[in-house]
Amino acid sequence: MKIASTVLGAVLAAEFLSFGSAELIAVTSMRKRADHLGFTTAAYRGIGALEVAAGAGVLLGFARPWIGVAAGTGLALLMAGAVVSHLRNGDGASEFAPAAVTGLASVAYVVTLAGVSL
Repeated sequence: MKIASTVLGAVLAAEFLSFGSAELIAVTSMRKRADHLGFTTAAYRGIGALEVAAGAGVLLGFARPWIGVAAGTGLALLMAGAVVSHLRNGDGASEFAPAAVTGLASVAYVVTLAGVSL
């Protein structure tokens, strides 16, 4: 399980540190995505800040697993919110699938990091 949580943690940290940073600095494509989902740029920046914090928490989880579990749980909740936002917007599977898959990866990270046996 150590290898799985390490790989998942590295991928999640890279993803959320990069996308969260893009949302924080309001890159044009991120502003368009925010507008599409009905978010203001300020709200999307707030989501980006949460993503960066969670990505950093996942990295800290390598040294303090409880922090990683908390961060991974937060990411799973953020991705559930993203799926709901896409569904409310009438988006199809191609639009919400990335958030759904990332949310499931976050859950898998938490389960493997916490050593939960299924």
